[in-house]
Amino acid sequence: MGFSKIHERAIARKGGIEELNALLPKLPAATALEARADDRYLSEITRCVFKAGFVWRVIDNKWAGFEAAFHGFVPAYWQQVPPDVLEELAQDERIVRNMQKIRTVPENARMIMDAAREHGSFGAFLSQWPSEDQMGLLLWLKRNGSRLGGNSAQYFLRMVGWDGFILSHDVVAGLRHANLLDASPTSKKGLQQAQAAFTAWHQETGLPYSQLSRILSYSVD
Repeated sequence: MGFSKIHERAIARKGGIEELNALLPKLPAATALEARADDRYLSEITRCVFKAGFVWRVIDNKWAGFEAAFHGFVPAYWQQVPPDVLEELAQDERIVRNMQKIRTVPENARMIMDAAREHGSFGAFLSQWPSEDQMGLLLWLKRNGSRLGGNSAQYFLRMVGWDGFILSHDVVAGLRHANLLDASPTSKKGLQQAQAAFTAWHQETGLPYSQLSRILSYSVD
């Protein structure tokens, strides 16, 4: 299915082209990914991990406490943090005291440090990964990080400004309605199908992947 019909449905549902465009994500400058420090990447990954399966506003409201408890999320420290520090955090009322999620911080810190050693920074690593291979990046994050399967990695990439799609409930429904997805969106086949659809639409329209994803979600009844 061409994207024009999907776009028309989204425009109609939002009351006009200007109304729709006002709701679309704005892409940051091309240099923004590299400008972001590695500690901010670990912070955002951790925020997305803690939000998974939880009430998002609770995590957002407590985030200043998370920043204080995790001392700014410096990856060089957290990659080799002593186990007793993690045990103390499991009793820290400034954060959500989920030990399984707390343990993801050193694992994801190591992932960030490994990529930074090879590419100069984690932001440089992300900036070099093309949007037409988001599937490959999602699989890399799942393989090298902790609790970065499902949609957590997709939301992380969107939050830091990497241009990609999010397989939300509405996006999945839109892909199925267009007969472009017949596999589980969390499976490798499902990711391949979603990637193919968004890459084709990007080539057709020239729109960023993040905007295509949002427009598709707004087209769903």
